Amino acid sequence: MSQNGTMLQLFEWYLPADGSHYRRIQAEAAELGKAGITAVWLPPAYKGAAGTADVGYAVYDLYDLGEFDQKGGIPTKYGTRQEYLEAIKSLQAQGIQVYADIVLNHHIGADGTEDVKVWEVNDKNRNEVTSQEETIRAWTLFQYPGRAGKYSDFIWNHNHFDGIDWDEQSRRNRIFQFAGKHWEGEVDAENGNYDYLMGADVDFDNPEVLKELYRWGKWYLDTTGVDGLRLDAVKHINADFYQHWLPMLREYTGKELFAAGEYWSPEVARLEQYLDRVDGNMSLFDVPLHFHLYQASIQGEQYDLRGLFPGTLAGENPCRAVTFVDNHDTQPGQALQSFVQAWFKPMAYALILLREAGYPCVFYGDYYGIPHDGIAAAEGLTLLLKARSEFAYGRQHDYIDDPRVIGWTREGDREHEGSGIAVLLSNGAGGSKRMYVGAGFKGKVFRDFLGKCEDKVMIQEDGTGVFFTADRSVSVWYASGEE
Repeated sequence: MSQNGTMLQLFEWYLPADGSHYRRIQAEAAELGKAGITAVWLPPAYKGAAGTADVGYAVYDLYDLGEFDQKGGIPTKYGTRQEYLEAIKSLQAQGIQVYADIVLNHHIGADGTEDVKVWEVNDKNRNEVTSQEETIRAWTLFQYPGRAGKYSDFIWNHNHFDGIDWDEQSRRNRIFQFAGKHWEGEVDAENGNYDYLMGADVDFDNPEVLKELYRWGKWYLDTTGVDGLRLDAVKHINADFYQHWLPMLREYTGKELFAAGEYWSPEVARLEQYLDRVDGNMSLFDVPLHFHLYQASIQGEQYDLRGLFPGTLAGENPCRAVTFVDNHDTQPGQALQSFVQAWFKPMAYALILLREAGYPCVFYGDYYGIPHDGIAAAEGLTLLLKARSEFAYGRQHDYIDDPRVIGWTREGDREHEGSGIAVLLSNGAGGSKRMYVGAGFKGKVFRDFLGKCEDKVMIQEDGTGVFFTADRSVSVWYASGEE
């Protein structure tokens, strides 16, 4: 029997830097399967510039998964290579797919410097050169002495990058474009050209780089056996790369190899444009929907709930939308902080978990809490996950027709016995709506699965019932088996 797909981002920014995370995952794999999780997105597994303190996005060595004595030790923040591979196998043994976090845009923490000719560019318009050609001392030499050529003897040097943000000689923090190089095309147009993000920026026009990344991709999939990929910072990488790299890996492995790209923009048109550029060969995280949920939590009853889905991927291209409420970048203290307020979290998760559109991704910090900031797990999330896996099937009927109280129903299907739901939520005063759940439910009694409303709802001859929600709340009504 097929089950609704639900992804869990299985990390947050402030996990303990004690190398225990992979062991925890292995211990919890069975419970995650029971909770309705069908896939997990694991953190970047490679050695970062800060060693065991590195969350994984400051990539130092793509081949070091916690195996070599580099950057102050052998394990990564999350554990050793062996523990990583064991965690993957434990999850897959529970029928849970595993997605790896792929970070290819930049390298940080070089082993040595090189003298490189550069131009300085305007931070706000990277196409504008603001200096004469000069020579800087750049951290661009990656030799990996601790790995000593195992798996790959490729040495990264300044020819493999097209820019950097630090001159070691003058101790200046600027954006420097390497002389004779060009920022890549087919990247986001923010700041004129958003090829450059951080560190030593990988040159995806360099044939040596492409050859190495193709080789590394095959090695990584052979080594880990993961089922899919989360692609970091795709707006900064020439779209042409993923247009070819992903199909190559799918052909090589014979796997579907699900891929979800992070294109951080609140404008759905930019996401749609990128999907066109890569021939729709990946899904994208629905950043516009995240911002709508965030604004709804900030504005309370001033937010018009009818505006939640227009201008989002879930609303306009649902088959390519990975919906999410929050992630490691939006949590408090992070670069893209925009954390949905606690009171609205149950409504936000109902909106991504119980509707047809999108492939929902639950955030670790909402599932387990974030002790670093004293943030508890999101209220009702485990029940909403259960409702998704048991009830949220069948044709959907929308009642998104009021600025304060909205709802929808799912008729259920034969494959999932007892399925079918009615959802009603409010960002202000509570209310009610007559909604159609299906003629097959006539005479049945519906109850609130979340226990917010004590009332029973009897379904009428025409398949409708009057459903309720409390103030600033959500109720999920299901057929209780009573008549």
